[in-house]
Amino acid sequence: MEKVFAALASTPRRRILAYLSATAMTAGEIAERFDISKPSLSKHLSVLENAGLVKRERKGQFIHYSLVPENLTNTLHGFAQSICPVGGPIVKESRQIAEERGEKLETLDIKKPRHQRLSDHEAS
Repeated sequence: MEKVFAALASTPRRRILAYLSATAMTAGEIAERFDISKPSLSKHLSVLENAGLVKRERKGQFIHYSLVPENLTNTLHGFAQSICPVGGPIVKESRQIAEERGEKLETLDIKKPRHQRLSDHEAS
């Protein structure tokens, strides 16, 4: 649990989690959205991975990072980001990236506030 709190104590790491809220991204895609060095970004990703918040998967020559969806901390963080004035726009950007890639957003349903989940299902 200490690793999780240490990971979430950093603003850049919370922003990385928000970017990964709707889609997997490579380190390069994440780096484009930050003004930090690649070694620093790598360290942040490593801390998130060691805390069990992020996983990586090799696809061809690239490593894609994504949230560990089973992690309760990610679920709670996703909810907090959805109502946060700073994280909200980042989550929207992440969802837009996922939609542009043609990825399903259903896996994120747990990260939406309950009233949004209910209204989404009523619209179906």
